[in-house]
Amino acid sequence: QVQLVESGGGLVQAGGSLRLSCVASGRTFSEYAMGWFRQAPGKEREFVATISEMGLSTYYADSVKGRFTISRDNAKNTVYLQMTRLKPEDTAVYLCAARTVYRASTSPYGYDYWGQGTQVTVSS
Repeated sequence: QVQLVESGGGLVQAGGSLRLSCVASGRTFSEYAMGWFRQAPGKEREFVATISEMGLSTYYADSVKGRFTISRDNAKNTVYLQMTRLKPEDTAVYLCAARTVYRASTSPYGYDYWGQGTQVTVSS
């Protein structure tokens, strides 16, 4: 079992920045590829970014490419999502997820573990 706990969300003005963190516990963190997803009220869960087990490969949704950066620190069992130039449409609950094999895919299927999420609200 892997437990995932997100933090770093909050209220920010459009154009601002936030850094989200997701700390994992329970299994060897470096064995898992990690992903960030988001879900706004009344909408489906949306892929944001993913990173491979050792951090050598990343993949982003078109909507965040160039604004968001995913990274990881395996020594700290943590994956990050640095968000810049935030827009009101980025408002959502952001969730991290873990899977055993990296895929450059936007699908939420294949992720074995999910966190509870952290709220990001971007005001205009």
